[in-house]
Amino acid sequence: MAGGVGLVACCDIAIASERASFCLSEVKLGLTPATISPYVINAIGARWARRYFQTAEVFTAARAREIGLVHEVVPETQLAAAAEEVLKAILQGAPGAQADAKDLVFLRESRPVDAALGQETGRRIAERRASAEGQEGIAAFLDKRQPAWRNQG
Repeated sequence: MAGGVGLVACCDIAIASERASFCLSEVKLGLTPATISPYVINAIGARWARRYFQTAEVFTAARAREIGLVHEVVPETQLAAAAEEVLKAILQGAPGAQADAKDLVFLRESRPVDAALGQETGRRIAERRASAEGQEGIAAFLDKRQPAWRNQG
């Protein structure tokens, strides 16, 4: 179960069945969740991690959502449909812009909000606007058509 929690914590988007349960059980085996700890702490925060790393309590999908481990909890019969809905939303975006947006989150996680971060984010948006995807996205918007990346596949 603990390996599963670590995998969920690594996901950009996590949807759980309302029947799912979670546990960080390593301490019951005399171990610690060291390998997955950076990902779990990033997902649920240090305070919840301290609790569940020490207690090895089983917690519900509802609690997993409450603490930030998963984004949505749906009935088991709606799990595939919920995933499909997210996938449809992902397919609307430009792949390069999505990769850069994800990198932007990592950048901000590791830095304070200051002038240097402002300069870096300004540089990044200028670079994106000048990119082929940025130019295509703006042109498609102005032409009231779908951007090329939505017409692929």
